[in-house]
Order: sequence, then structure tokens, then C-alpha cells
Amino acid sequence: MTAAPTRPGTGQARPDPGPPTTGEEILRRVREIVPVLRERSADIERTRRLPADVVELLRGTGVFRMGFARSWGGPELNSIQQTEIIEAISYGDPAAGWCAMIGSDTGLYAQFLDEPVAKEMFTSLDMVTAGLLFPTGHAEIVPGGYRLTGRWQFGSGVTHSDWVISGAFIYRDGEPEPSSDGDPHDSKLMIVPREDVEVIDTWYTTGLAGSGSCDYAITDVFVPAERTVTFDTVRNGEGPLAQPEVHMRNMPGVPLGIARAALDHVREMVVARKKGDDYRTQVTIAECEADFAATRSGVYTAMRRQHEVLSAGGTLDDLTPDERAALPLSRRHAFRTARSIVTRLYDLLQTSSIYQPSPMDRWLRDTTTMCQHVVAQDRILQSAGAYLLDSRPAFPLCLGITGGKK
Repeated sequence: MTAAPTRPGTGQARPDPGPPTTGEEILRRVREIVPVLRERSADIERTRRLPADVVELLRGTGVFRMGFARSWGGPELNSIQQTEIIEAISYGDPAAGWCAMIGSDTGLYAQFLDEPVAKEMFTSLDMVTAGLLFPTGHAEIVPGGYRLTGRWQFGSGVTHSDWVISGAFIYRDGEPEPSSDGDPHDSKLMIVPREDVEVIDTWYTTGLAGSGSCDYAITDVFVPAERTVTFDTVRNGEGPLAQPEVHMRNMPGVPLGIARAALDHVREMVVARKKGDDYRTQVTIAECEADFAATRSGVYTAMRRQHEVLSAGGTLDDLTPDERAALPLSRRHAFRTARSIVTRLYDLLQTSSIYQPSPMDRWLRDTTTMCQHVVAQDRILQSAGAYLLDSRPAFPLCLGITGGKK
């Protein structure tokens, strides 16, 4: 018999409320566990992965199910709601926010699989999918599917995942297989059960230590053809979430949550120490608040415009070039601005920032590490700039462009 869940931090049993069905309910549950996440941050960082009880806390909020369609019994939250929820979790702990962001993609991937296949794989809406999407593996064509071998980096959440999705180049008889759209070497995403994956404990990093983003290896595992994905083909579902770049949209929630947490922390410290009359402090706080407000507005304005077009039956091509470019640009800007805000606040507190009881050191390292992700790199600037100038983006998927289109 399963024990009744407890109120976070109390140990008191309460009736099981059942799975959440709305974004409001998921956000309410997330806010309830934020103090627990904050208390557990040091443990999360020390273990270099999310402890099992923290994973279950997150699962209980419903965050991992938020991308599943209503036709499946899921809440089908739009990208704006998803980002707000990731932002709230990251306010409690960045690694938990990062893993929630990655793990909640399961329902989004389901739309790129045939529905019977997806339902056979995802027997619970609260399953977690992890993995690296860039094609670094070797998938040999065999009858009925592929034999997959390879090693991938950055498997955020792989230590507690149910499924692992990995990019791989396609080979036939050991030779590169061209794609139907003219690419000389085709690639696909392959989804395998977690038990077919070897986790390699490489995750000793500057920051985001608690995300457990270890390397992982898959050796000669058969992947049925129906468990492969390409983002240019939606196999079930339609609307705003059935789009090729949907898995990138809620990523700004992590840096925005950290930046807000750092601002609140420093403001509370300044007031408690009665240092609010200091000119430098006033100017730094005001500058950081202005940058945060503008950056957050840019993220949500771009997503709201996208949602408006897609929910009315339009496509990404119906966005103006400026509107479409604003999506990846605002994401990148959120990562970079969060790091800048945390750095300035760290400097403002001077030696108070460097001691372990202060979260500033962890936030500084976490924002530094997350800015190494591709969504925060100059490749995004090049892609958006090239698109605006009618040239070829280096990373077209960040703009939702697939299939060799410019």
C-alpha cells in the first residue's frame, strides 16, 4: 500500500489530491515546494544529481506532464504557462528547474510519434525523458529499425529518466545514408528505454552540478523505426505545441527564475542590514531590476505573439521575420542577462557572496555554466541575423526551420 503524501517539510499526511489538470494547479503545487527546494539546494549540488525524493516532489507537482495533450488526459499547457512554471521551480533551485525543463519534454516528443506507439511507450503522463538531441551516435539500418551505438554528453536528468532520446547519423552497410531532402548524411532522434543506457559519471562541473548531466553510452541497441523522431514531421496532435522548436521555448524560465531569486535575496539582505541609503547599492539594484523587467518582458512578449498566431491556426511562417527572430534572441538574452545580473549582485555584496551559506556563489556558477548551452551562444545571433538578412542560419531549428529550408 502506498503511503499518503505529506505536506512538504511537515511530515503530516494529507489526502492524495490526484494529478493536476490545469496550469494554475501545477503552479500552485510548485510554489508550495519552493521552500523545500531552497533548503535542499546544497544537498542537490553535493550529490551532483536530483535526489530521488526531490524527483518525486517535482513529479507530484505535475510538471513532467504539462506538455501532454488534453486528449491524453494531460493539461496541455501552452509555452507561456510552461515557462512560468519552470521559472518558479528555478527560483527554488536552478538544477531542479533545469531537470524539470528537460524532463517535461516527454509530452512534446509524443506528438512526433505515431499515437499508438507513444501511448505504448508513455504509460504514465509523469514519465521523464532525457538525452542529447545533436546527432553524435551511429545508427545502422537493419530490418525493422536501427542498431544504435554511441556516446553522448549532457544527459541532464538521465539519472532519473524513464526514456532517453539521442541524435544519431544514419548509416547503411557502414556508409552514410543521405536524407530525402538532399542532406548528404541523414540523422534522426532515437528513443530507448533508460535500462538500455549506461550512465558515465563525468559531471564534475563549474555549475548546475545537481542536474546530473552525465555522459551516457548506448551500445548496439535495436531501435524500432517507429521509435524514431524528426522534428519536421508531427505524427499526432496539432496547434501551438505541435511545432519543431517547441522543446526550446520554456528554457528561459531557468535563468529568469535564478535572476529573480538573486534580486530578492540581495534586496532582503540590504534592507535587513539597513544599507538601503548607499548610492552604489541603489543604482546597482535599480539597473538590475530594469534589465530583469525588460528581459522577462521580451521573452514573454515574443512567446505571446507566437501563441496568438499558432492558436489561431497559423504557422511559424505567418510570423513576421522580426517576430520569428525575437523568439531565439529573447531566449539567448535571458541567459546572458541573468548571468550579468547575478555577477553584478555578487560584486555588490563583496565578501558576503563567497561564503557557503550564501546562495550567490552557486547562482554565479550556475548561470556561468548554463550560458555555455547552445541557446545562449553566438550561433543564435548568427542564425537570427542571417534569417533577418535572407541568408542561411547556422542553427535553423532555433527558428523552427526544418527540412533544408532557408
